[in-house]
Amino acid sequence: MRFRAFSFWMRVAASLALSVAICFSLGATDAGSRFNNLNHRLMCTCGCNELLGECNHVGCPDSPGELNELSAAIASGSNDQQILQGFAAKYGATVLAAPTTHGFDLVAWIAPFAVFAAALMGTILLIYRWGGLGGKRQAPADVATANPEPEEQERLDRIRRETGTDSGF
Repeated sequence: MRFRAFSFWMRVAASLALSVAICFSLGATDAGSRFNNLNHRLMCTCGCNELLGECNHVGCPDSPGELNELSAAIASGSNDQQILQGFAAKYGATVLAAPTTHGFDLVAWIAPFAVFAAALMGTILLIYRWGGLGGKRQAPADVATANPEPEEQERLDRIRRETGTDSGF
């Protein structure tokens, strides 16, 4: 009896996993979802600095033509990489919404993390030094043992009288 119940639940779990996988993969090859994905990976070239699919200013001279060009490239059967490379070749690398991960463009991905790490290390070292943990610090000279000059001693006594403290400095 236990084996049958276990077998039943295993079949239910497997069919549920299969149905979820099918639901997620249905839109993966849909031309509409590819179009939406790709137009959000490209920038409009009119100078508005918006994604191609989000360019919404009135009378944009470039976005309708680029969107038509993108639709034609999808209909011709080009893969995503070929389409992105074609747009970059025609309009320049600035048409890509994110830099590539090859060559010098890799710096755009690495530099923010490197700057953050350097700033974090600098802050840690600064706090370490300010906290006196970076080495032995000299103790401040004790005023009572320094044998100050008579006028300095008079000034310190006046400060003690005015503030009402005898603890020294």
